[in-house]
Amino acid sequence: MTQIAQSIRVAVDIVIFTVQDNALKVILIRMKKKPFTGIWAFPGGLIDSEESLDAASKRELREKTGVRSPYLEQLYAFSDPKRDPNGRVISIAYFALINSGPISSKGTDGGIKLITTTKYSDIGWFDVLKLPKLAYDHKNIAKYALQRLRWKLEYTNIAYSLLPSRFTLSELRRVYEIILDRPLDRRNFQRKILSLKMLRRTPKKQVGRHRPATLYEFKVRKPVIIEGVS
Repeated sequence: MTQIAQSIRVAVDIVIFTVQDNALKVILIRMKKKPFTGIWAFPGGLIDSEESLDAASKRELREKTGVRSPYLEQLYAFSDPKRDPNGRVISIAYFALINSGPISSKGTDGGIKLITTTKYSDIGWFDVLKLPKLAYDHKNIAKYALQRLRWKLEYTNIAYSLLPSRFTLSELRRVYEIILDRPLDRRNFQRKILSLKMLRRTPKKQVGRHRPATLYEFKVRKPVIIEGVS
């Protein structure tokens, strides 16, 4: 059997989630390269010859967006031969979680300054449920990343990556509601989340227009498997 040499490149693409303005958002960059000129895409790029996938994803995250994530996980390999019209490229997708600021903030980026390279014409946050047209097969990547995030929320503590070090139970519940895209009963949620023993009550209070609310913190700010809470 005659073997035909193949030129296959490997890239990483990163879905960067945050909760902002009462919505689950992701970072997109606007392409300059044809045939996707003016079309939005997830940050990413080819891996270097001496680079691991995890190292490449961290580098691309930093170089293309200017942010770092406390949570970065490999998602899936997307290998449709026709996914990139410029050649055969297999993409290893990742998803990242970052805390961009107050959960109920309005018109703020939480102090995160997004930056990108001159290879792209723009960068910004987009509601994951209202995404524009995406380049390559990034629509499929977005769909799978959202489903994985929802699954992980039900059996791990990864919500910590989307919250400040201290938060109220109402803020925590709101993160779950935004990601799951459905309301949760306040009393049932609080009873169940506290029964999991993954939170620590602090002596601090959140002072505002309403009665001061107790602030909590995660006992462990790294991924831990727990029982479902939703």
